[in-house]
Amino acid sequence: MNNSPTAIVEAAFRHYRSQDREAAFALYAEDFTFTSPRDDHIDKAAFFERCFPTADRFAEQRLLHVVPADAELVFVHYEYELTTGGRYRNVEAITVRDGLVREVQVFFGGEVGGSR
Repeated sequence: MNNSPTAIVEAAFRHYRSQDREAAFALYAEDFTFTSPRDDHIDKAAFFERCFPTADRFAEQRLLHVVPADAELVFVHYEYELTTGGRYRNVEAITVRDGLVREVQVFFGGEVGGSR
């Protein structure tokens, strides 16, 4: 397996979408933190309890851009459609160090094609 930060991030997204918890869990550091507008620096256990099981709410999720910013930081811009309707885009800043995801910061975007 390619151990570049970009490849690790792409694998983490694949495992999330397929709900392969065991494979995903191995990609995250023990001191992992997750921050979004709804979560403030939650740890690995809370992330896998609260956030990881939510993939079924997506009808579709596409990675639009997976771009390394430096040796550890990867920016991911993705679009998703909810099963309840609506298409949205978010950006994540993901830190990968020593082959493990250390931190995820999620920035919520707006609805794609929504009223402005």
